[in-house]
Amino acid sequence: MSIQDPIANLFSSINNAQARGKSSVLVPSSTKKLALVELLKEEGYVGSYSVTDSSKPEIEIKLKYFDGAPVIKQLKRISKPGLRHYSNYKNIPEINGGLGIAVVSTSKGLMTDKQAKEEGIGGELICSVF
Repeated sequence: MSIQDPIANLFSSINNAQARGKSSVLVPSSTKKLALVELLKEEGYVGSYSVTDSSKPEIEIKLKYFDGAPVIKQLKRISKPGLRHYSNYKNIPEINGGLGIAVVSTSKGLMTDKQAKEEGIGGELICSVF
C-alpha cells in the first residue's frame, strides 16, 4: 500500500509519538522529509535525527520535551496534494503572532517564513509549526 501524502504521514507519526511520550519515532526516508526534519532541528523543534542504511532507509527522529510537555504544540499541513497553497513573500502568514514558523518550499529549498521574507522569495506553504 502506498502513502498518498508522505509529509502528512510524517506529521501524524510525530504527533502520535509525542502523544504517547515516546523519545523517538521512525519514519520512511525521502529527500523532502530529510530537508523538513533538518529545518525543524535548526529551529529547535526536534532534538536530532539519523538515517538508517538499509534497503529501505528510515529517519529516526529524537523528539524534544520541555517540563514533560512536547516542544511541538501544533504541526499542521497547509498545502495538500488536492489543494496546493502558494504565496509570494509579502503574503506569507505569521504563525501565532510570530511565535511559530511556516515552512515554505522555495526555488532555493525549504526555509522558514522569516528566511523567505528576508530573501524576498515566495513559494508553496508546506506547514505551520507552533
